[in-house]
Amino acid sequence: MKGTYTLLVELADSTEIEFGAKSTKNLDSGWYAYTGSAFGQGGFSRVARHARVASGENDARHWHIDYLLGSSESRLVDDVRTAEEDVECEVARKLDVVISPISGIGASDCDCGTHLHFAPEKTALESTVRRAHELAGK
Repeated sequence: MKGTYTLLVELADSTEIEFGAKSTKNLDSGWYAYTGSAFGQGGFSRVARHARVASGENDARHWHIDYLLGSSESRLVDDVRTAEEDVECEVARKLDVVISPISGIGASDCDCGTHLHFAPEKTALESTVRRAHELAGK
C-alpha cells in the first residue's frame, strides 16, 4: 500500500543534530512530526525502514529524518498514515501554521519550507497531525 505518512518522534533531551550536508540544528527536547511520501517502491514499507534506523538495526542515512531517528536521544513512537493519497506537502503546510516548523528539513524535492515540525508535548502534536491528515485532500 502507498500513501503519505507522518512519523511521531520523541526527543528526550535537547541535542544538536547534523542533517547530513544540509545543516546542523539545535533541537529542543519534545515531540517532532516528520511528514513523508510512501509512493515509491515498497510503499509504506518505508515507515518500517525508518523504524529500523530508529532502533539502531540500520545505520544508513538516506533522508533527513534518518539523522534525527539515528540519534540516541530520539525514539520513534508512532505514525499517522493517509493511504493512497499524495498529500505530503499539503499535510506539511497545514502543520506549518499550527506547530513550529524546523526550516529546511525533509523538503529538498518540493517548494515547502520543511516537513519537520516541533511541539513541546505529545498530545498537541499528535492531535494536530491527525487533523492535518484528515483535512488533506478535502
